Amino acid sequence: MSQKTLTESGREGAVEAPAAASAKRWWILAVIALAQLMVVLDATIVNIALPSAQADLGFSDGNRQWIVTAYALAFASLLLLGGRIADLFGRKTAFLVGVAGFAAVSALGGAATNFEMLVTARALQGAFGALLAPAALSLLNTTFTDARERAKAFSVYGAIAGAGGAVGLLLGGVLTDAFDWRWTLYVNVVIAVAAFAGGWLLLHNHRDAANSKLDVPGTLLVAAGLFSLVYGFSNAETHDWDSPATWGFLIAGGVLLAAFAWWQTRSAHPLLPLRILLDRNRAASFLAVLISGGGMFGVFLFLTYYLQLNLGFSPTRTGAAFLPMVAALMVAAQLSTTQLVPRIGPKVVIPLGFAVAAAGMAWLTGIGVGSSYLSAVLPQLIVTGFGLGLVMPPAMQLATGGVAAEDAGVASATVNAMQQVGGSIGTALLNTLAASAATDYLAGKDPTNKLVQAQATIESYTTAFWWSAGLFTAGALIAFLLFRRGVPEQDADAAPVVHM
Repeated sequence: MSQKTLTESGREGAVEAPAAASAKRWWILAVIALAQLMVVLDATIVNIALPSAQADLGFSDGNRQWIVTAYALAFASLLLLGGRIADLFGRKTAFLVGVAGFAAVSALGGAATNFEMLVTARALQGAFGALLAPAALSLLNTTFTDARERAKAFSVYGAIAGAGGAVGLLLGGVLTDAFDWRWTLYVNVVIAVAAFAGGWLLLHNHRDAANSKLDVPGTLLVAAGLFSLVYGFSNAETHDWDSPATWGFLIAGGVLLAAFAWWQTRSAHPLLPLRILLDRNRAASFLAVLISGGGMFGVFLFLTYYLQLNLGFSPTRTGAAFLPMVAALMVAAQLSTTQLVPRIGPKVVIPLGFAVAAAGMAWLTGIGVGSSYLSAVLPQLIVTGFGLGLVMPPAMQLATGGVAAEDAGVASATVNAMQQVGGSIGTALLNTLAASAATDYLAGKDPTNKLVQAQATIESYTTAFWWSAGLFTAGALIAFLLFRRGVPEQDADAAPVVHM
């Protein structure tokens, strides 16, 4: 078939598309954004409620981390499978099953009567989230085919992906203070009802990879590899780096992922076609999402500790303290995706965003025991949020833009996997570095002195902030070297028309 015929066919498809489908695309964006918010919230919303849940169910400090880790392990290890299921069996089907399942297991977690029941529910949340998240992103990618509208849609999606953690902290604090820790899980049922109803009414099912088959060996290799990688980094928080439970799983993860990459060159129906990774801008975008996901934990995790333990903020007030960062991120998301990248390209915008975020984190190292939120935290949060808004939304857009329709789900899953693995790496590394900094500071000092203890915690926070700044600086350099010059083709021209 000639190029002319293909173009004419695409135009006919665009003309024949029902007017209702065009008019309802912004409602579809609202439904997708709601579902994505539910998934992103659950990475942090339960964190603030953990002390209350621990007191209620009576589990140990050692078991507490598994409430968070169980979700991360299931989510990260099953993402590529979830994305491929969406391509093979239909994105609407995957979306609705993901939303309904997420709501059901959230209700199970909220009703938990013991630790085992809660951990099981959290792991199942991660599994259904791994089905829902790539389906939502691929629906966004295939619903918005006009370049400008697509940029606006990704500015909303990227802002939610970047700021959802902070919103989760706020909502978790409000629900725990006003009601009970169980409502940090029950709230998902409320969100899911709206998302499911909207998805049922607005979405159309289309299987772009219906003639393909599931790559079972590839699925097993990548699931085991990602599980081992995330589990290894999680163990680094509770074990030493020289523990076999840490380095053993990290090595196993690396070997399994290498075997997965080799198998993808041999498989007739690869789970992750290497053509997705070989595009230079897309590969650079995946790395940008990975690095920003890792560095962001330096903001959320340690600043949450500082605000609550050092400044005496309540959980609700702590969450509210992050809102200016969210606002700055949303403004930058709109600016970067709709104005800057379409005009000057990602080679300038994304490195600039990393540099701004690095400056904000470096500025944040000026906190002290008696610092004021208004002078020592607020301006720095705004700068950091603005920088991340220049990075994450355009990187997510470029990572999924220009992908063949049959690969949209797995490309979207790869973006989510990069963010999740980046977060796991960042959490483990920054926790370890912060703990070492506090230990070094206490050496030769009286550890029972409260002022010394307080200063040791400040030392741990600022160390984490410096390393986050260094990570963002490395991101700026990597992005500058990898991204191509000029405006990407998918931003200069409309994406191919595809069925929803």
